Amino acid sequence: MGPGMTTRSNRMAALLIMLGTAAAVGESEPIHAEDAAQMITVNPQTLKFIAIPDMPACATAAILRGNPRWGAAWVLLRLASGCQVPWHWHTANETLLVISGRGSVTARDGTPLQFTPGAFAYLPSHHAHHASCARTCVLFNSADAAFDIHYVGANGEEISSEEALRPAPTPAPRPTRRRR
Repeated sequence: MGPGMTTRSNRMAALLIMLGTAAAVGESEPIHAEDAAQMITVNPQTLKFIAIPDMPACATAAILRGNPRWGAAWVLLRLASGCQVPWHWHTANETLLVISGRGSVTARDGTPLQFTPGAFAYLPSHHAHHASCARTCVLFNSADAAFDIHYVGANGEEISSEEALRPAPTPAPRPTRRRR
């Protein structure tokens, strides 16, 4: 078996473990009435990742179950290499399980969780945190209520998504000296 096959097998195993864990710790009530009578299956090759409103463009999601606009949902989040999600909080309680990639999530009052496959985080409602990915990250995310995002500034005050997502000013280039 080549290295590409091993990586693919490891990712598939992580996805299956993640889905099994989510099912075991998930809510006892179905997210939608039809969920109670239907088996849900996911083919990773056919997932469609879409932009997430009010999030950085480097963050996309594929909905697995539920509807994050209206209620509880399970989604796969993908944060591209170099992606930074500024300090924010959600109304919903949020769980994260890392499938692949390298990065971290840090809560205001906690130590950073390094993203490695299998790493898990539970973020309670209104708990400020930020995330970054050095190498593209794929995370299983479940939320127990509709998705919202409230960005916070350095002093903990709520700020607009426009302010939070505004690119940092780049310093002016230094003049170069000419050699004679």
